[in-house]
Amino acid sequence: MLDWLIRIVAEFGLPGLFVSGLLSATLLPGNSEIALAFVLYQRPYDWVPALICVTVGNTLGSLSSYWLGRYLRRFNPRATDHLSPRALALMKRYGVITLLLAWLPLIGDALCLAAGWLTLAKTPTALFIFLGKAIRYLLVGLPFIL
Repeated sequence: MLDWLIRIVAEFGLPGLFVSGLLSATLLPGNSEIALAFVLYQRPYDWVPALICVTVGNTLGSLSSYWLGRYLRRFNPRATDHLSPRALALMKRYGVITLLLAWLPLIGDALCLAAGWLTLAKTPTALFIFLGKAIRYLLVGLPFIL
């Protein structure tokens, strides 16, 4: 089932890991945690570039949801039926810091979409998404690094 992922990462290395991270932040299957584990198992000494590649890719994928939220608000301001009421409530209550949880399955995408809908500032949004994802990937990779 994951043979295609292992082949891509094995053949393309860090760029393949970047693509896996990017796809994992969308509704497409990317399995970035498995791809990261595979790379770190093969080359644990490359842990810094591996973590950077997968984190940047995954962050960019989440930012696509953020931009989609901004687009929806701009071109269809009454389209709140496309948004998770829970994600909107969390974003309104706690603000941009909530994006530290953007790595969570399903709710993470909804949080990024809600952040775009609420037109949160771009730089803090990207920073908190990146930070949350970096911490997650560091924890995933820790057994291979130590």
